[in-house]
Amino acid sequence: MAKRKLQEINAGSMADIAFLLLIFFLVTTTMESNYGIRRKLPPPPAADTPPPPKIKKKNVLEININGQDQMLIEGDLAQDKDIKPLAIKFITNNGKDPNMSDNPQKAIISIKHTRETTYKKYISVYNELLAAYNEIRNKYARQKFGKPFDQLTEEQQKIVKDAYPQKIAESMPK
Repeated sequence: MAKRKLQEINAGSMADIAFLLLIFFLVTTTMESNYGIRRKLPPPPAADTPPPPKIKKKNVLEININGQDQMLIEGDLAQDKDIKPLAIKFITNNGKDPNMSDNPQKAIISIKHTRETTYKKYISVYNELLAAYNEIRNKYARQKFGKPFDQLTEEQQKIVKDAYPQKIAESMPK
């Protein structure tokens, strides 16, 4: 019996097909990217800048987060849900409570955390503070201009921001 020769598969275009598949997957695949918190940092102070003014302790609301994501607000154990109402009360105090801020322009919220604090916890605290400022600014905008903050002109938004400046101080992780 004569052996029959097997036909060869033409693999000349296999490299072209593999290259086209590679291009296809590169073009159609999306990659997630984490941008973090978008904040514009202030410029470095000039050499002749005077020292900052003294700040009264009552004008600073301290939030401390440890490595186990436990949070203390002014030394008391707290949860995320406690941040927003306390921040609103602190910022809008206007000297009513002698243990809280004198007025919104002097109110500073200080966040201190450790290197072990999770990013998720830090962001949740920061989001609660931003929500407090947004609520305060919306309320003031409705009182003064009759519409929410995001519907105001740039000039009107500046007036609201000047009335309730966002002062969140962040310390370096320990």
